Amino acid sequence: MRSAATHHCTTYALPAAWTDGVSHTPGSGGTAGSRRRSTIPPGRLVGDGLPVPCLDGEQRPYLNLDTAASTNALPAVPERVREFLPWYSSVHRGAGYKSQQATAAYEQARAAALRFAGRRPDGDDVAVICRNTTDAINHLAYRLRLQPEDVVVTTVVEHHANLLPWARVCRRRFVECGPDGTFDLQAVGDALRGRPRPRLFAVTAASNVSGWLPPINDLIATAHEHGVPVLVDAAQLAAHRALPPAADYLAWSGHKMYAPFGAGILIGPRATFAAGEPFLVGGGAVDLVDLDEVVWTHPPEREEAGSPNVIGAVALHAAIDQLELTGWPAIAAHDDRLARQLRGGLARIDNVRLLGPEPDVDTLPLAAFTIDGVPHALVAARLSAEHGIGVRHGCFCAHPYLVRLLGLTTAEIAAHRRAVRAGDRRNVPGAVRASAGINTPAEDIDRFLEAVSAIAGGQPSTVAYWQDSCTGDYWPQRDNKLERKAA
Repeated sequence: MRSAATHHCTTYALPAAWTDGVSHTPGSGGTAGSRRRSTIPPGRLVGDGLPVPCLDGEQRPYLNLDTAASTNALPAVPERVREFLPWYSSVHRGAGYKSQQATAAYEQARAAALRFAGRRPDGDDVAVICRNTTDAINHLAYRLRLQPEDVVVTTVVEHHANLLPWARVCRRRFVECGPDGTFDLQAVGDALRGRPRPRLFAVTAASNVSGWLPPINDLIATAHEHGVPVLVDAAQLAAHRALPPAADYLAWSGHKMYAPFGAGILIGPRATFAAGEPFLVGGGAVDLVDLDEVVWTHPPEREEAGSPNVIGAVALHAAIDQLELTGWPAIAAHDDRLARQLRGGLARIDNVRLLGPEPDVDTLPLAAFTIDGVPHALVAARLSAEHGIGVRHGCFCAHPYLVRLLGLTTAEIAAHRRAVRAGDRRNVPGAVRASAGINTPAEDIDRFLEAVSAIAGGQPSTVAYWQDSCTGDYWPQRDNKLERKAA
């Protein structure tokens, strides 16, 4: 099938009725209440404080320390969504009034994402609204039209989302980390100078395992000095710090920045998406289709085949507005206090091993740790069942990084691989991760540290726990009846 491109000059102006005596487009961020209400950390999220049953028969306020995996919504987010829902309609090319309103809200969300990333909405970059960071990086890996002999430089610190898409299309050259899980500019420079010259440097702005914040602006500058463009995986950074404006490409998710409605963002130069076939093909990505020819439309619509997630875009826009209203200085100060309390507190507990940088190194409010003699899955199960605290355990979709932090030998890794291939995950190596957010007060960290201290100090459980060999998870058992967590 022959393909061609055409220019696309559609603009999305607000209908007159919404600019004459009416304050805003539904879902665009103009409500007086939501615009005035700033969240000064710690602020509450939807669902905070819900009582959950514990094994001692008491109900405790649920303490969510798993925000690095996904976040609850800022209250303004579902408020904005509820406001928009009556006006929901199909977007782009719809002549109806509601369709015009939905299109305006969707495009305003796109413009907000560009501004959030330090770009001008009328500049040379485009924002592709996708599902999440994984979707965005897979999208970019396809659109860069890499060849099998091409090289992408990345690091062993990365989430699988920034490792596996590149393995599918080209060769990878890795920047190694030290025992503390960090790397320096020299190591990056050495990798960038290798031959053949890399087509891209793909790097995280914040580790989802250790919370380490690489010197992202310096890394970008180093890559640019070598003539290499940079993709920044900003999934962990977006809710905590301003995005690096010099990055050539940025990817992040709404569900990690208090907008869990299924939208994510890929930002990059318009030229990247102006030639060749889009990642997904179908309705909305074309201007003309014949049985043997297609004329692709202009980006970013070219990259968004099918009916887009308008609700997710509206929610993401609301979260962006709230984070900007709060301000990065207030958010960063809150993060710094929590990070030092969390990481320093864990480091002082006997039998606890803190993974990653030393507690005095700047990180996100996130910590991965192990307890001597207690499997990571059992630690997480006890924190939940006995204390009402939700954490994550395992390898955090960053296997290469975690095995380095744990210091596993080649023989140990091989033994675990054999067991997993045989269907036995009982002894899979891993750690426990606690991660805080804009809603976490210091008292919650104290409560968590007290619980960890009890487990690490040998406090026995009131019930036995049973381990599922297929998943590796532990479940509390009472009166010989297995109590499984709700799926």
